[in-house]
Amino acid sequence: MNTPRPIPRFPTSVVGSWPRPRWLLDAMRKRSPDLQELRDKATRLAIEQQEAAGVDVLSDGEQRRDNFYSFLTEKLDGVQLMTMADLLDYVEDKAGFEALLQTLDVPAFAIKNPTIVGPMRRREPLAVREAEFLRAHTDRACKVALPGPYLLSRSMWVQKLSAEAYPTREALCDDVVRILREELQELAALGVEIVQFDEPVLTELVFAGKAAKRTFMCAALAAADDPAAELDLAVSLINRVVDGISGTRTAVHVCRGNWSRDEDVLLSGTYEPLLPTLAKMQVDQFVLEYATPRAGPEALLAQLPARCSVGFGAVNPRTDPTESAAEVAARVRGLAELLGPDRIWLNPDCGFGTFAERPVATPEVAMAKLRILAEAAASLR
Repeated sequence: MNTPRPIPRFPTSVVGSWPRPRWLLDAMRKRSPDLQELRDKATRLAIEQQEAAGVDVLSDGEQRRDNFYSFLTEKLDGVQLMTMADLLDYVEDKAGFEALLQTLDVPAFAIKNPTIVGPMRRREPLAVREAEFLRAHTDRACKVALPGPYLLSRSMWVQKLSAEAYPTREALCDDVVRILREELQELAALGVEIVQFDEPVLTELVFAGKAAKRTFMCAALAAADDPAAELDLAVSLINRVVDGISGTRTAVHVCRGNWSRDEDVLLSGTYEPLLPTLAKMQVDQFVLEYATPRAGPEALLAQLPARCSVGFGAVNPRTDPTESAAEVAARVRGLAELLGPDRIWLNPDCGFGTFAERPVATPEVAMAKLRILAEAAASLR
């Protein structure tokens, strides 16, 4: 096992994604023969930019991914990438889904969803090779983000397309857990310091009504009518994934949407109704957004288990860099009085390029945001 790298007090980190260069996007669209080399080049650039900004715990910027979960189609058998427009022919509530697509601030063809069309098997590791590349190109601690098991169980299963392989959504869960668990074990053995599972759709269960739960990242509309049952399922799935695995920190990231710079189209509400659910998850950290007023007061974080650290979202990736390091440090000092200084990491609310073709920031803005965090962390130390 590789030795984990040191992490300072008040570490700065990223949530995962980094804006892709235009030349990489063009090569991805054309499936250029030199795509692998260009992805390597873009990843090295993302690493260099994070290091220059002062980040303590780096990601590879997800430069090899189309979005935070669609990349699975390149790694798994039985999964097909489909646009929201493609899925319209297969969802059960076509009228409701059409109405949803009309309200989203994004074209239906621009967001792609990995959809189950056969038995799901891991053809190759989901992120181990990317983590190996990352660790070979930096001497700093590393983070790898993976789509969470609840997100996958909900978004990938579309009855008309998936039922032959998995008669029910529940039947899919065992394979989702197995595949993510295998990946986590390999990343831990590699020495990756933190593995984050993205579960953004949890907020919809407590902030939105039944119709609003059907979002861009849940094209399958596979959620049950009972939010409590869905939350229980989310707890069960993540706990099955992480059970008994050591050698790395595990984290869960929960946000309110990160596909638009228009805050009015994103979900709003405090984490309070989710806190009992989060407290049952046997993970080491919760990565939460707090730079937007839509998130509510951070004092609620005192309700999280003392064993857990908090990846505190202190800068908004969707806005120009107007935050000051002094303001960020002051907020974190207040939070440290509640949680203790060793439980707080500083990060943006979300990734800077969740969807490759629709980043919410430029590399220059992303670097400016991270420099604010790094300056605040230096002050806190």
